[in-house]
Amino acid sequence: MPPRYGPQLAPPVTYGYHREATLPTATEKWIDVDLSEQRVVAYEGAQAVRAFTVSTGLPATPTVQGQFRIRMKVRAQTMYGGSAQYGYYNLPNVEWVQYFYEEYAFHGTYWHNNFGQPMSHGCVNMTNDDAQWLFAWAGPTWHEDGPTWQKPTTPNLGTLVVVHE
Repeated sequence: MPPRYGPQLAPPVTYGYHREATLPTATEKWIDVDLSEQRVVAYEGAQAVRAFTVSTGLPATPTVQGQFRIRMKVRAQTMYGGSAQYGYYNLPNVEWVQYFYEEYAFHGTYWHNNFGQPMSHGCVNMTNDDAQWLFAWAGPTWHEDGPTWQKPTTPNLGTLVVVHE
């Protein structure tokens, strides 16, 4: 047990959330996805802003790891795919979708409430309320009067996403 030095208001950023000694950025918004904790933390520089319990990929269909940027947003869509080996899915009206690598995305989830356990085919499942908050917070900024599918632009960058165990 570590020695006690008095009360703390909150744990340091590197204790309990992002485990690395250095942060990927000290100046911009970024999203930390901790697969071992089934947790997503939204950061502004070194400051944790909000944390979410999520469900990521199952062992046979894991969530991709690495550093990415939000590359596409859509307010709602039908998601379908899978395989005979790992199961097919066809999910209409999946809300608050943010793709960060190929077909991997943050999105709302209405078909289960088992957050904190791996459940997906690789995406990061969140409650609809949490996914909506992250969708509004992360870049690129969503434009209601824009196209259905919105990409980042030079002045409107996609938020950095760091996925790790």
